[in-house]
Amino acid sequence: MSFASPKSVVEENDTVILYLSINNMHAIQVTPKLTNKDGKLVDNVFQTQFGALRVINLVGAQYGSKVKLTKGWAYVLQPNPELWTLTLPHRTQIIYTPDISMILYQLEIKPGSVVIESGTGSGSLSHYLIRAVKSTGHLHTFDFHEVRSQMAREEFQQHGIGDFVTVYHRDVCANGFTEALNGAVDAVFLDLPAPWLAVPHAVTAFKSSGKRLAN
Repeated sequence: MSFASPKSVVEENDTVILYLSINNMHAIQVTPKLTNKDGKLVDNVFQTQFGALRVINLVGAQYGSKVKLTKGWAYVLQPNPELWTLTLPHRTQIIYTPDISMILYQLEIKPGSVVIESGTGSGSLSHYLIRAVKSTGHLHTFDFHEVRSQMAREEFQQHGIGDFVTVYHRDVCANGFTEALNGAVDAVFLDLPAPWLAVPHAVTAFKSSGKRLAN
């Protein structure tokens, strides 16, 4: 639950950023075991150019501290959306921090905002949107690809931010954003091959005032 709020010490099941250099960072989950490519449960040992790290040994380490590898050192950092964008597993092409900053500015996102995002993709923008709207707002994120939707849902829960986001497997161009969101949304972001097909559905979802749309 390492994205939810600032914390001092690494706990089991946290997602952490292992920092080796500015161009060499990795997101890893702090668990004693993991499943390898053969489907076997093995010790969670992360290999780097500076040697190996038994990942469960990070439990109890201070965030921001130096940790020993077998042939050198690294730093363990608490993740945030900026670091996650640089280290996330790519399921799709992603949007990076400079463009995301402009999107948040244009949509006037703030705590308490109710926001629609389509599509979810790899969840890069989603993490920024969740941080911007919590703890009284909510993100509704849509993707037409079922496996991507499920993987994003699992990541948000693992990161401790699942209460601030609802993930939908849905073709919004054909079917809209669900009746439950009609008249309930402050802002909509469309990252779609044909965003104009979703614009009428966005208009239906907007509140009567303060609506913002970007794509």
